[in-house]
Amino acid sequence: MIASYYSDIIVTIILVLLLVMFSVPLIFFGWLYIRNRTQTQHSLLRGKYWFLGVLRYIIEKVGPEFRFYITDADEGGRPISRIKFVSIVKAAKYLKTLISFGSKRDFAAPGFFIRNSLFPRLDGELEVDNSFLIQTRRYTITDESLFFRSEKMEEVEVRPWFLTEANSLTVGPARERPWRLRGLIGQSGMSYGALGKSAITALSKGISMAGGSWMNTGEGGLSEYHLSGGCDIIFQLGPGLFGARTPDGELDWDKLKGIARHQEIRAIEIKLGQGAKIRGGHVEGAKVTPEIAAIRGLTPWKSIDSPNRFSQFHDTPSLFDFIARVQQTTGLPVGIKVVIGGQESLDEVAAELRKRGTGPDFITVDGGEGGTGATFKEMADSLGLPIYSAIVIANDSLRRHGVRDKVKLIASGRLHLPDEQSVALALGADLIAVARAFMISVGCIMAEHCHSNQCPVGVATTNPKSQRLLVVDEKKYRALNYLITSRAGLFAIAAACGLTSPTQLTRDHVVFKDDRYRVVSGAQLFPNPESGLL
Repeated sequence: MIASYYSDIIVTIILVLLLVMFSVPLIFFGWLYIRNRTQTQHSLLRGKYWFLGVLRYIIEKVGPEFRFYITDADEGGRPISRIKFVSIVKAAKYLKTLISFGSKRDFAAPGFFIRNSLFPRLDGELEVDNSFLIQTRRYTITDESLFFRSEKMEEVEVRPWFLTEANSLTVGPARERPWRLRGLIGQSGMSYGALGKSAITALSKGISMAGGSWMNTGEGGLSEYHLSGGCDIIFQLGPGLFGARTPDGELDWDKLKGIARHQEIRAIEIKLGQGAKIRGGHVEGAKVTPEIAAIRGLTPWKSIDSPNRFSQFHDTPSLFDFIARVQQTTGLPVGIKVVIGGQESLDEVAAELRKRGTGPDFITVDGGEGGTGATFKEMADSLGLPIYSAIVIANDSLRRHGVRDKVKLIASGRLHLPDEQSVALALGADLIAVARAFMISVGCIMAEHCHSNQCPVGVATTNPKSQRLLVVDEKKYRALNYLITSRAGLFAIAAACGLTSPTQLTRDHVVFKDDRYRVVSGAQLFPNPESGLL
């Protein structure tokens, strides 16, 4: 009798569960059908094939992620190919840059190649400072199958790959506080607001642990998260003057001076333009938290559109006057960030520098292929030359006017891996600035939701719940590892070219192959103009 009672209960529970399993989907799809057939905005959803319309929107929503992992070719994904993405991740997570079987590069396509020497340099011949070791952590795979991967994190020591004292670069040697660098790669401008506090903190700490590098605040002002790691910092001053403005939008010189008092601030960059957006920056209101608004001197939850140029100057002479005042006020090296649009883009700046004998201490040249958290497609696709063209034009302009030795050139724009960075150095850059590769190192999966505040991995978001996804004490090591492997890669390429340091790369060390397999050296393709011809 008791057994029969309990069996009836079990049967009843099973029947209820089956009823729920079948009725809930029916109710949901019934509601979905009625909702779509009665709405007036989308024709496809009102028709006979309304369910295909629903599938269309689902595919649109997850399209970037699925294309990246399933349909895009290894070298075909944009803005960063899958093979480059994986290379960055492996360097950051596993401290590895090894591949198997062979390169996936399309060797028939035109492009730059690095000229190797018949007599490369041995490790012991390199001019590098590896006199100490850096503590870091990396992952090792202990077991991997189709459905599972087991990994463990281990502590290791790595070489820093510093430039020697003799090869170190000094930015602004005439300033009260000149900036000396022992590494050629740093983080390009990414503001607190475009990125969340967890990502900024992880980058600051990782870059600091690696040493010899820097991070750029972007035009969103200086936050405690930039300062948290103690690394060298370039404070970027954009047309909106965020972080250094009065309530009515004018430049507050006292605030700027106060920012410069931080020992971590090593230089100031005046942002005239950015490759991905020639106009000023944009941040959606959903990302403008009260904290970010306070740092920038704005109203919370309102979208930010900074002007497309400074109101403090309007031509080259007034720009130089402004630069001089910033230099005098802060005692720091001051540079400009520019986008090259044509052969003469930098001629006025070079001519003014020759005339005055002083001016910007560095020029950051941003290629049109550079990244951003938010921009307008018509600007990203067609305004601004790509970085290899831009750095040649900038370098040659300064040489023609005999002022190349007065300025350091920083190249920025999709220079994620050591071979790409080496080509930029050979074509005329002194330093390399990287943004998206650093984002990938701390977890970015290129979901392309940067502008929406819905980053699924907590990198490009100010949403507190989303930012918790990014564990700073784990990701800081990834930023460190990416930076170290990149510096090691530069020295490896220099050694292959028969050089003792990547600072020795010139146009003689790159060649360009066209689509008919004809080869011309970089020195022939872009002959260095003689100094002081103009």
